Amino acid sequence: MFIDEVVIDLIAGNGGNGCLAFRREKYIEMGGPYGGNGGHGGNIVFMADEGLNTLIDLRMQKKYRAKNGAHGQGKAMNGANAEDLIIKVPIGTVITDLETNFILADLTKNKEKVTVAYGGRGGRGNMAFVTRTNKAPDYAENGEPGEEKKVKVELKLLADVGLVGLPSVGKSTIISKISAAKPKIAAYHFTTLKPNLGVVKTKDNRSFVVADLPGLIKGASLGEGLGDKFLKHIERTRVIAHIIDMSAFEGRDPYDDYITINKELENFNKKIIEKPQIIIANKMDAPDSKKNLEEFKKKVDKPVYEVSAINNEGLDEVLIVLANMLDKIEKQPLYEDEKFESHVLYKFKQEQPFKIIKDKDGTYVISGDEIEKIYKMTWFVTDEAFLRFSNKLRKLGIDDKLKEMGIKNGDTVRILDYEFEYRE
Repeated sequence: MFIDEVVIDLIAGNGGNGCLAFRREKYIEMGGPYGGNGGHGGNIVFMADEGLNTLIDLRMQKKYRAKNGAHGQGKAMNGANAEDLIIKVPIGTVITDLETNFILADLTKNKEKVTVAYGGRGGRGNMAFVTRTNKAPDYAENGEPGEEKKVKVELKLLADVGLVGLPSVGKSTIISKISAAKPKIAAYHFTTLKPNLGVVKTKDNRSFVVADLPGLIKGASLGEGLGDKFLKHIERTRVIAHIIDMSAFEGRDPYDDYITINKELENFNKKIIEKPQIIIANKMDAPDSKKNLEEFKKKVDKPVYEVSAINNEGLDEVLIVLANMLDKIEKQPLYEDEKFESHVLYKFKQEQPFKIIKDKDGTYVISGDEIEKIYKMTWFVTDEAFLRFSNKLRKLGIDDKLKEMGIKNGDTVRILDYEFEYRE
């Protein structure tokens, strides 16, 4: 089974809670705060692995959760950091954040890694809050929540040459002759239901990778047939080898086939049609192929290379031409202008630190990533912790905004599942 696109949920680990503790030992007066910090939550990391060919493992598991950091303890003991969760994917995998549509990663090298969801930092124990004016802080932090993301994981094959053409033009036969690939070949459309990769070696000992992509049809770029699922694999190829059935065995005009495929490539991505392309006239052993080729050349002012894949004729010369072209074309990144820094891109998701709405029952509901994180990291066990939380809200301007909206003493304010009465 060939799986080349999945959507999965990622939940990075929460940071461990800080510890609220005091040193109480015989003969040590005024021992002071003694609570350690929590450990960092585990990140979720994607790593390219040359031993994988599909995303089938990700299809089996739709949610990935990293471990939480360990809680801090007394005696100034910090909690252990959680290990990162590493997800292995094939080389050529692209990861997209579905909420922001940012490209988070394009993994093109073996063992290349990228952190896609960051674990939360550990909460600070009360030792960390000691100041000159507060020698014995009576509060500690909960751990920061880990990032949660829904991402699309997409495999775009890494091949130097992509074989394209309408169904049954001989692409699979060609790749089976020039490489060790063993695609299924039969005399009906869409025999090839998944891309096939083959390593090719020329007579002068140069090698490159060829991808046999499933047959395209008119409307493929809009979802007709199988083409829309596999056109994306052509994006990485440096050269396109356009296979034409010059025998016109199925009653199609070779020139019309040529125009149809190029149109679909252009509709899918204009950069594809700008790639270097060669035309391979296949099935030249058929009776009408020579005559059809003459008519084709009158309409197309480009070199056409004649082959008979079934008889293995003309393929060696085509491979030399392709190798010469590849020697002059440098490999280019698929996403030249993107920055794959998820920790930077993610911060733009929320433009304002908070939002306040008045519910139907008169409750003032405060929401926003920043304020919700402050709430989750506050450990409401002492009066000092409540006071610190209130001061943070005031510094963010929430008090001023509530007054502007007409709040009065005794009105209810809610943050997530926590409700309290407003007091000026």
